[in-house]
Amino acid sequence: MLDSLIAVFLVIATGWVLKTRNIVSQAHWVGVERLTYQLLFPAVVIHTLAMADLRGVPVLAMGLSLVFAILSVAALLLVARPALAHAGIDGPAFTSIFQGSVRWNTFVGLAVAAGLQGRAGTTLMAIAIAAMIPLLNVMCVLVLARFANGKPMSAGATIRSILVNPFIWSSAVGLLLNQVQWMLPSAFTGYLDVLGRASLGIGLLVVGSALDLNRLARPRLAHGIAVVLKLVAMPLLAWLYAGLLGVTGPALAMTVVAGAVPTATAAYFLARDLGGDAQLMAEITTLQTLLALATLPLAALFLTT
Repeated sequence: MLDSLIAVFLVIATGWVLKTRNIVSQAHWVGVERLTYQLLFPAVVIHTLAMADLRGVPVLAMGLSLVFAILSVAALLLVARPALAHAGIDGPAFTSIFQGSVRWNTFVGLAVAAGLQGRAGTTLMAIAIAAMIPLLNVMCVLVLARFANGKPMSAGATIRSILVNPFIWSSAVGLLLNQVQWMLPSAFTGYLDVLGRASLGIGLLVVGSALDLNRLARPRLAHGIAVVLKLVAMPLLAWLYAGLLGVTGPALAMTVVAGAVPTATAAYFLARDLGGDAQLMAEITTLQTLLALATLPLAALFLTT
């Protein structure tokens, strides 16, 4: 576990060094981020879901464990919204706390899964992708539409934001192709595989490039809420629901990993595009990514043994 995590975070640290030393300029990172968001990530999602052999794995139980954990944290935040507003957390800041508390970094999850269990781990993580990504992105778009700009986004604009979201349409395409994977040309699956392999390394470099340690000089209530809910409550809830639903062994370990990884860097793009607090989102992402080096192995160690 630790070796796999160290490898992942070394790649993340490399991205940070490339950014801070200006080896890769900020203008180029913008292009790399968009490439990752619009092409490479959809490719890895489609390939992982399309080629996953889901026979003999607890698809329903594992998927429901993660869905219930997400819904529990989301419900807690929505119930607490009036109290948070009273504490001075405005609508845009609330949307960043929400994204930071429920979303997960698929690049880190896939990299850790592959390092720990190889193809079996990737297959199990495909279940997490199918269960979490569509739900999370629909929820986050709806929360941003409701709270980010002080007035709800129109129904048409909300639907368009959901339909064009790369995380949602790539999940749908991958699940559809999984049903006819035996018909897929090897050239096509090879094409997706090449793009998918590129996405893991480049995606982790992008995670590192987004780190800005200067933003963490003054941690606030918003940071603490997102850290506790995402890095502590989410894996605990995933483990609890998985136990209730009979998930054991490698599937339990991957369920906990999927719940324990830090929030997605793509949350920053969504916050920026839909009027959320993008700066706070970057701060939460940075803090969680750094802390996950300690919390992720602890969660996997104590919750899966």
